[in-house]
Amino acid sequence: MGTYRGTAERAWRWVLDQVREDELGVWIPEFAGGDLPGEWRTSMYAGVGGLAHVLAEIRLSREWTAREEELAEAVVARVRANGTAEASFFNGLVSELGVLTALDAPGSGEAVARLLELSTPDGWVHEHLVPPRFREGARCHDVTAGTAGVLLGAVWARRHGVAGAEDLAHVAAGILLAEREEVPGGLNWRMVPVRFSVEQRETPNFSHGLSGVATALALAGAEFGRPDLVEAAAAGAEHLVTLGDTSDGGFRAPLRIPRLEGFEEFSYGWCHGPTGTSLLWPALRRAGVSEVAGVDVDEWRRRCLHSIRVSGLPERKYPGFWDNDGRCCGTAGVGDVLLDSGRHTDFALHLADVLVERAIADGEGVCWRFTEHRDEDPLLPPGVGWMQGAAGIAGFLFHAARVAEGDARSVPRIDTWWTL
Repeated sequence: MGTYRGTAERAWRWVLDQVREDELGVWIPEFAGGDLPGEWRTSMYAGVGGLAHVLAEIRLSREWTAREEELAEAVVARVRANGTAEASFFNGLVSELGVLTALDAPGSGEAVARLLELSTPDGWVHEHLVPPRFREGARCHDVTAGTAGVLLGAVWARRHGVAGAEDLAHVAAGILLAEREEVPGGLNWRMVPVRFSVEQRETPNFSHGLSGVATALALAGAEFGRPDLVEAAAAGAEHLVTLGDTSDGGFRAPLRIPRLEGFEEFSYGWCHGPTGTSLLWPALRRAGVSEVAGVDVDEWRRRCLHSIRVSGLPERKYPGFWDNDGRCCGTAGVGDVLLDSGRHTDFALHLADVLVERAIADGEGVCWRFTEHRDEDPLLPPGVGWMQGAAGIAGFLFHAARVAEGDARSVPRIDTWWTL
C-alpha cells in the first residue's frame, strides 16, 4: 500500500498529464481522453480553475516546482480572460473569486464588479433553468448555482479586502430575504422558488437548499454586522431540524422532499448529506447563535458527524451506495471536512487509506474510477478535476499526509474557512 503523500503526488502527476491547451490557454478534460465544453473549461468544478485548489494544498506541503509555478500563472491568465456571464459558485464568477484568491492573484475586484453588473432584482440569470422543468425567467437561490453562492462569495471577497464586496452582499442578502418562505418551523428556502418550478421539490442540504442558504446568511450577518441576516439564518436552521432524522443520536436531512423513486432517502456527502450540512453549525456559532431548537449548535454538528460515521461509508454495501470517491458526493469530500473539523481524525485517515487502496495505476500516475450502477457498463472513465476527479482526491491526500505527519493546518477555502 502506498503512502498518502506518495499517492497524492502520483495522482497529481496523472492530472498534469491531462492538461491541454486551446486558443484561450490551459484546460483539462472532464475525463481522461475526453472533452469539456468551452464555457466550463475555467470552472472550479471540473475545469482548470479547480487545479488552483490543489496547488494551494501543495503549497502547504512543499514548494512548487517550476512547472507548477507556470501552471498557476496559466490558470490565472485563463480565468481572468474568461469573460463569463454566469454567477455560480462552481462554474461562474464566484468560482473565479475562489480560484484567484487561492493563488493570491489579482482580479477579484473585476469579478465582484461583474456580479453587481449582472444582478437583477430577483437574482442572477441562470441559462440552464429552462422549460419544461422550470418556467421562463427562473432564478436559483442555492449555494452552488445561485444567490446564496454569490453571498458566500461576497463574504469571502470582503475578507480579502476586495472593493465592492459589501455592496454585493447587500444585493444578494436582500434577494434571499425577499425569497424566504415562512413555514411553521421557521423559514425555508428552495433551490428554485415555487413560482418558477413546474415540479415542486426541496433539497434541504448544503449544495442546493436550506442549510447552504442559512450558512451564507449566518456568515454574512457576522461579517457585515447584520442581525437581520443572523435571525433569518437561525430561523432557517429551526426549520431544517424539523426535516431531519435524529433517531440514532445523529442528524441527517433527506436527499430530496418528496423522495424520488429509485433514489436513496439519505445521502452522506458534501453536496446532499450531513457532511455539507455540518458546515451550517459553526457558521451559526460564528454569528453568535448558540442554540437551535433548544440544542447547542455544537451538538447539532456532532450529530451530523455521527451520522457520517454510522452510515457504513466508505464500504460499497450495495449497488448505488457509496459508488463515488470524489469531493462532491464521495469519500474525499467527507474526509476533508472531517480533517478541517479536527474531529474523527482517525476515521478521516481511514478514508485516506481506502483511497490509497482504490487508486488505479496508469503509467507513472494513479487515478480513480467511480461507478454508475444503473448503466450497462457501470465503471465510469477516470475523472480529472477538483470536485469529481483525481485532482480533488489528490488535494485531500496531501491534506491527510500533513495531518498524519503532525501538521494540522488546513487550506482556507471559500466553502470551508469558517470551520477551521
